[in-house]
Amino acid sequence: MNLRIKGGPEQNIPLKEGQSVLDALKAAEIYLTASCGGKGTCGKCRIKLIEGRARTDGAAKLTLEERESGLALACRTFAEEDIVIDIPENSRIVVGDKIAVSRAKDLLGLVSSMGGSVSPAVSGARVELVPPTIGDHTSDLDRLRLALEPLGLKGLNFSRDFLSGLGEALRTVNWQACLRHAGGSAVSLMPAGDCGKNKKFGAAVDIGTTTIVVYLVELETGKLIDAGSTYNSQIRYGDDVITRIVHATEGGGLDELRETALQDINGLMNATAQRHGIKTSDIELTVISGNTTMSHLFWGLPPGSIREEPYVPAVSYFPLLKGAEAGLSMNRSGAVYTMPCIASYVGGDIVSGVLASGMTRKEEIALFMDIGTNGEVAVGNNEWLMTAACSAGPCFEGSGIRHGMRATEGAIESVKITPGMGVEIGVIGNNQAKRVSARGICGSGMIDAISELFLKGIIDRKGKFVPRADAPAAGAGSIRQGDWGPEFVLFEGPSGAVTLTGVDIENILRAKAAIYAGVSTLIKEVGLDLGAIEKVYIAGGFGNYLNVEKAVILGMLPDIPREKFVFLGNTSITGAYLGLVSEGFLREAEEIASKMTYLELSVSPGFMEEYMSALFLPHTDSSQFPTVERLLEGR
Repeated sequence: MNLRIKGGPEQNIPLKEGQSVLDALKAAEIYLTASCGGKGTCGKCRIKLIEGRARTDGAAKLTLEERESGLALACRTFAEEDIVIDIPENSRIVVGDKIAVSRAKDLLGLVSSMGGSVSPAVSGARVELVPPTIGDHTSDLDRLRLALEPLGLKGLNFSRDFLSGLGEALRTVNWQACLRHAGGSAVSLMPAGDCGKNKKFGAAVDIGTTTIVVYLVELETGKLIDAGSTYNSQIRYGDDVITRIVHATEGGGLDELRETALQDINGLMNATAQRHGIKTSDIELTVISGNTTMSHLFWGLPPGSIREEPYVPAVSYFPLLKGAEAGLSMNRSGAVYTMPCIASYVGGDIVSGVLASGMTRKEEIALFMDIGTNGEVAVGNNEWLMTAACSAGPCFEGSGIRHGMRATEGAIESVKITPGMGVEIGVIGNNQAKRVSARGICGSGMIDAISELFLKGIIDRKGKFVPRADAPAAGAGSIRQGDWGPEFVLFEGPSGAVTLTGVDIENILRAKAAIYAGVSTLIKEVGLDLGAIEKVYIAGGFGNYLNVEKAVILGMLPDIPREKFVFLGNTSITGAYLGLVSEGFLREAEEIASKMTYLELSVSPGFMEEYMSALFLPHTDSSQFPTVERLLEGR
């Protein structure tokens, strides 16, 4: 049997007996959104059967109307003969392709403002060896070691890859060389005259649950050469870390997950290097930053204990790897450094973020928030740090939301409800030259929509819809009855409607409650109140789109003076960059990790009480949100 995609390339995709359409597409490197990992529960991997007979074993979250129109779930569909399918645009994910290449802000300015200098962990030393003679049978390696001793490089390690070319290299440079070394190991040899002349490079890598980002950097100057990002192809095995841990442990997919991430990273390293005519062998240092699960998967370490009580990772501090050991597209003897982790759900990305924020260099007490699938928070200053993680779930990235999607083209990113129940939306990708139709809603749009619905009295404090006589009978602004209860129509177009359902609102309220409860529990644990917080650093790609006012109305961010909020963007990659260009920042990251005290919220007696109180809009304790209450009084 074969499968063909309508409108796609004229290719037949083979279908094995008993193989789901989702698995057949995956084998052909065509990937669909499957938040549940293909278990048939998320309702995301939608396809439309155009020709042929197929058996379906489930239709989670598909309406009767959708099923009658031919829509089915790819993971629950099994062909009985040759079939032709159509794949809706919002079912596809882009895997392995570059999402964007962009220049970061003034990174060198950040290094300078933090009192640092460009002094990477890889450096060169000019060394002159005594050439061998017929009467001197000292080996090439011992000869090199003897020459290095006066330079303070006694005890340097040498990899097999380095040794395999040592003899030829020494004779080529006539026994006068520049030895590149990093992390106590030799990296490469080049002519002595090239010491400080030949440009060498490094890579900063952020392995996010959703995206992977790579910065290619000139080591001697700290200059950013290029930056690239792609979806983390591990998405095909599930949206969140728990699903991937299950796949790695129960599904035997640990090597598969590691190889998947490596392919993404190497694709970006190769692409950025080739664009600038750089040999990947000249990439001598790489710094990896990621959450605890992503770091374990990169290393190929079993992550099972991360999700099992007492929630202890296999490793917190990672030894140095060689480029060859890591499998990266770089100098095989180069050094690979992994940012240290704190606990199962507070990883190297948070250490990087705290480093990039500079909060540990100041006396003022600051709050750091990385808003994502796991809402990680840290509070402290230059003397102490405490951190915690609250499982917000992946709803802000689109999972579990009827029309949820990531912040890509076609996503509703902002919502305003006008008098008369009109709806004004901002759609990613819309500009003067191009009009993009809305096909879903991303996290910032969800926050906007719910806060607007609440302020306009369309939903109550519990997030339940309130009957409105002035609501339109149909189209945008209407409240209609769907398969899962009432839903608010944000957009109505030729390809269908984008709505926010009552179930969606419940999911988002649970997520925001977890984040706020994490913050309030952590602050109370250290004996402070919100008035003591002088800065709130918000990190993560999601933070780039966040409207503080709307997030406060929702009850996700604390109601404190707005000038205290500082948006930092992707601090995981920024911290990795800092560690790449300065060995001092690597040591500082280790110091940050060593002084962080971790609070396990699942066993904290006050967390559940805080969580239950935060399940309302904005909170059961209105005194915590005075500006929101004033807005409600004035509506």
